[in-house]
Amino acid sequence: MIDDIVFPLPLAFGASGGPSRVVEIYTAASGREQRNSPHAQSRRRFDAGVGIKSLDDIHTLIAFFEARGGQLRGFRFRDPMDYKSSPPSEGIRPTDQSVGIGDGAVDRFILVKNYGDNAGQHTRRIAYPRFETLAVFVDGLAVPVTWDAEEKEVVLDTPPAIGAVITAGFEFDTPVRFDTPSLTLALQAFGAGQAAHIPLIEVTEYA
Repeated sequence: MIDDIVFPLPLAFGASGGPSRVVEIYTAASGREQRNSPHAQSRRRFDAGVGIKSLDDIHTLIAFFEARGGQLRGFRFRDPMDYKSSPPSEGIRPTDQSVGIGDGAVDRFILVKNYGDNAGQHTRRIAYPRFETLAVFVDGLAVPVTWDAEEKEVVLDTPPAIGAVITAGFEFDTPVRFDTPSLTLALQAFGAGQAAHIPLIEVTEYA
């Protein structure tokens, strides 16, 4: 379960982390490697402890932790390094990401963000966009849309015509949960220049 609430932004500032991948590596006696990944998607891990700087911050964190039931329920987290469809230094553009091609009948599409280069590509499903930032275009023309929070799909008022190109630009959050069953915090550590350790891990809802 993912609660529709964002991890407090003041606590998220300075968070470190990023995607991780599980790769199984088998090395033969000759030294030749065979590599395989059991998961199609990467999984992001973060440490949000840097944002904890005062007793009030600890109070906010404890309240948020308790409200989520610890590791029981996930929540939305703004990844400070990767939270929009465009590069970090650029504004959101309606043509940032390709959403699909119209067939004259389908009016629902999933949002994705594409990563890669000439040698390889990876497509990540975006299930928690910030709807107020979402712009969807069909063949270069803006169209009205709604967001189906249950199915995690964008819904167009009218099915795009056959061959029409659907694109989108948006900001988004990453679904995560606490990756620890308990919080161990010491106020005196902050005065000594030490940071708290608040591990978060992405909740992978789609294989």
